[in-house]
Amino acid sequence: MLSNNRFNRIFLYFSIAIIISNFFRFDILLTSDYLKKLPVWGYLISTSFLEASGILLGTMVALFLFLKKEKSNISLFGSSTTFSLLMALIPLILFLFIGIDNEYGIDNHLYGLLAFLCSFIYCIVEEYGWRGYLQEELKGIKPWQRYTLIGVLWYLWHLSFISDSNFFNNLQVLIILIIGSWGLGQVAIATKSIIACACFHLVIQIISYNSLIKNGLDGNQKLLIIAICIITWILILKKWNSKTLSKQDS
Repeated sequence: MLSNNRFNRIFLYFSIAIIISNFFRFDILLTSDYLKKLPVWGYLISTSFLEASGILLGTMVALFLFLKKEKSNISLFGSSTTFSLLMALIPLILFLFIGIDNEYGIDNHLYGLLAFLCSFIYCIVEEYGWRGYLQEELKGIKPWQRYTLIGVLWYLWHLSFISDSNFFNNLQVLIILIIGSWGLGQVAIATKSIIACACFHLVIQIISYNSLIKNGLDGNQKLLIIAICIITWILILKKWNSKTLSKQDS
């Protein structure tokens, strides 16, 4: 059962997140007309940042209020800066090496690096909201309730049902995000790292949502990137976990 204070913080967080982000996602303020005058890299970085700005601002406000009452267990690098950076380095190298086709005339490998940076920063901002704040806010309720609620709010934040009214498509997205909330939640609990969560969040971006990536990689390239990332991340997480356990025992 959520207390009034918790409910109010969550309501404030989600209201800011969904209103501000979707102002830019649906270009209600016609900001794209001005941003397109920037160099391509500036346009892509600005667009990615503005679409995540609602989550960023909502998290800053809600997390500030939350931290006045409680301590958060989750941080940018979690329990290991080295392992967090190592996890992030894997997709960076793959994006740079494989390259991504694009409509901007940018070298594929350079664009791969740019697409990774924009996408990964976006994932970090989202993970600060869903795992860094909301999962911590809801840690007092049962896990199935926590991850279901996070998944539902995550789904509603995207407003995907506006552009696609197909019931089964939306149900599929909702189920994926609820399962993803559980999976990313386990990563957050194990590593306490926003970056580690953002790495796995990037896989979701590669599969479907990310406009910087989806048309520039073919199916085999996506599978290759995802397979290498997940295999190496699992190995890193096992090493990370063993290090954490050894510290606890000493």
